[in-house]
Amino acid sequence: MTTQSLAAEIRAFCSTHGDPKVVAKYSKYFREGYDAFGLSREVFEKQRDVWVQQYKDELGLAGFLALGDRLIKTGKYEEASYAITFLVPFKKEWTKETFHRAGCWLEQGICNWAHSDVLCGEVLGPCLKEKIVKVSDLKDWRKSGSRWKRRAVPVALLAFVKMPEKIPSLLKFIRPMMLDEERVVHQGLGWFLREASLLTNRSTDVCLRRVSARVRVGCGECSSDMGLLLSSPVRILPGGGLL
Repeated sequence: MTTQSLAAEIRAFCSTHGDPKVVAKYSKYFREGYDAFGLSREVFEKQRDVWVQQYKDELGLAGFLALGDRLIKTGKYEEASYAITFLVPFKKEWTKETFHRAGCWLEQGICNWAHSDVLCGEVLGPCLKEKIVKVSDLKDWRKSGSRWKRRAVPVALLAFVKMPEKIPSLLKFIRPMMLDEERVVHQGLGWFLREASLLTNRSTDVCLRRVSARVRVGCGECSSDMGLLLSSPVRILPGGGLL
């Protein structure tokens, strides 16, 4: 099985099993647009497991990364979701190259908050936590031309929010991003700061006050978004998205 053939099989499956009602239900959560087939979560996950089981040995991590390169560029929601979640069974084989290869998807095709956040939660964050890469490997991401790659910085750092000793250095690391003008980046920062603030660390509280002031001055609309993120729960969308 070639990656081209499997990509075609995935497209055919999604086209056959999509439900317009699912698309209509979740479109409201995506300001950037929601180009989806409309697979239910159950259908998505069941078929994902079938493909992984069927082609894991034949394609390996390298093959599924190549498949991901192809799927991530189509713009279809479920295809990008498959690209990301196909990598999870190969967690023990991940390397720094895997991290940066997947990170490139944030510039090459990922175009919504859900995929950016799932990539962080399923791949990028675990790579950081398992010390496959260092926080410093995200340094250039803070100035990426892709707003989704910039958003991925604080969201990936959520892997460390239960480690109080790391919070001060992480706050220092994200500080240059505080005046980013993109709403989705501010939401990612707000999510990280909200979780960090639960540790009731004084350095976090000070940073939160500074961020709020900077956001109000630098980006009026984003200030309310930041406040909302600091108090909002997270929910799950079909295909692995967070809300």
